[in-house]
Amino acid sequence: MLELKNISYVVEGDKGIIKNLSLTIDDQKFIVITGPNGGGKSTLAKIIAGIVKPTSGKILLDGVDITDKSITERANMGISFAFQQPVRFKGVTVRDLINLSAGKSLNTGEACQYLSEVGLCAKDYIDREVNASLSGGELKRIEIATVIARKTKISLFDEPEAGIDLWSFKNLIDVFEKMHDEIKGSIIIISHQERILNIADEIIVIANGELADRGSREKILPMLLNDTESASAGCSVLRGEGK
Repeated sequence: MLELKNISYVVEGDKGIIKNLSLTIDDQKFIVITGPNGGGKSTLAKIIAGIVKPTSGKILLDGVDITDKSITERANMGISFAFQQPVRFKGVTVRDLINLSAGKSLNTGEACQYLSEVGLCAKDYIDREVNASLSGGELKRIEIATVIARKTKISLFDEPEAGIDLWSFKNLIDVFEKMHDEIKGSIIIISHQERILNIADEIIVIANGELADRGSREKILPMLLNDTESASAGCSVLRGEGK
């Protein structure tokens, strides 16, 4: 269980990006966090992952206080994070990353299976270097493959649809559904996409750094869609459909 207790994050000269936010996320849940742009969603993801330290409040994982734990320590405790803009690693191959994520040396077939699951032709990528020759969409899918390989307690994705074409996006939905069925852990996704929201167990809405609403997909999604229909395109919660 992941617990956020009275979390705030204030940048000097700012009125606050996250404001006294409390959340509990149960085990083996598929959670999508959504809300208006600039509302604090990505900052909240970075706080959970350990990239950003909250100004105040506590974070507990299975009752253990991890507020002061680094991103590496949290990773070792079972929290995986996929960046909105994946990192390139000169001199490191895709095979190296997958082996590192799995925590063991996989044979070629095992390693390639993770790439196939995210829609990449494995034989074309397995021994490629993770450098500038890869597009943003390719990097995103490789990063998601490494998260799948880790099979962690909490898999956290920040707008995984960014930079991915329509065909790959459909495949991505299938990947998340399979992860939910097969991995005994929680999946937390930051997204505006209706098709991702539509496979969630629960939707959490963050706006102006605060918890605006949360509940089952059946309760929250119709409300968001109604809001979208009545709002102008620039103010819609659900934006960027079909990236």
